[in-house]
Amino acid sequence: MSLLEVRDLQVHFETDDGVVKAVDGISFDVERGKTLGIVGESGCGKSVANMTILGLTRSPVTRVSGRILFEGGDLAQASSDELRTVRGNEIAMIFQDPLTSLHPFYKVGKQLVEAILTHQELSKKEARERALELLGLVGIPDGERRIDEYPHEFSGGMRQRVMIAMALVNDPKILIADEPTTALDVTIQAQILTLIERLQERFGMAVILITHDLGVIAESADNVAVMYAGRIVEQGTLEQIFYDPQHPYTWGLLGSLARPDRPRVKRLSQIKGQPPSLLAPPQGCHFRPRCPHAFAKCTEVPGLEVRGGEAGHADRCWLSAEQKRTLRVVEEGRYGLEVPAA
Repeated sequence: MSLLEVRDLQVHFETDDGVVKAVDGISFDVERGKTLGIVGESGCGKSVANMTILGLTRSPVTRVSGRILFEGGDLAQASSDELRTVRGNEIAMIFQDPLTSLHPFYKVGKQLVEAILTHQELSKKEARERALELLGLVGIPDGERRIDEYPHEFSGGMRQRVMIAMALVNDPKILIADEPTTALDVTIQAQILTLIERLQERFGMAVILITHDLGVIAESADNVAVMYAGRIVEQGTLEQIFYDPQHPYTWGLLGSLARPDRPRVKRLSQIKGQPPSLLAPPQGCHFRPRCPHAFAKCTEVPGLEVRGGEAGHADRCWLSAEQKRTLRVVEEGRYGLEVPAA
């Protein structure tokens, strides 16, 4: 049984210009001890969907429907008080920019201690000892000194480590990492991803890893959900998504990925066009205006179904399995939407 089950989640925002369908009916499962990678272009709804799990998108102008099942309860129907007991305690989140997530006027130790005391009945001394333990656990040296420093005195990578420590203060069962390596150089990115993986093994957490970088997904995820314009267009295991992709959008993402096993190319392939406005998404398949393989039936909404693939591997595409085999060309490990139709 999955630790977290999201079913037909919709998150719509009412604005002066109309209703923004930020998340338009997505479903996914998070298994104990496993990592689910959610990947897609900026603005596709990845962060909104996961912030909604914690109730962070609730407002008078937000309409949320669907189910978010966690340990026998539905978080979509939970009260604000009930969510506060879950948020940071059972499910924790690392946000994109640690500098804006940490309060600039307070020392990191004070912020860590506050997070501990909110959920645990400890003395301030015990909470400080726990904070020091976590700073050491996430690889911050000289914790006795650094615990009394301000966020601006830490580098970007060290601030991200502080945010990971804060997320782990209450031993959560699920860790949501929203673009945890954004704005970090590649060596620090690798360190942060390795740290999350090591802590996951130690604490037995499930991890939801949100990113637009397929390279990050390839290194970290067990299962993958590919999002586009508010919908999941394909999902499966890491091997299924990387070695047997079924949706044209996934082909495009893979074709845009720099890989060391490719022969040298002058430039990476790209997906032509721009993602649609979520105020007025295209009729039927949201990827249809950018897809070179679109045909008449694509004006109808495709369901997320297994269409000739392996169990657990599903996609939203009206192309038949035979058409996909014909259209998708594997050439020296390269996928791309520039593949000519047969």
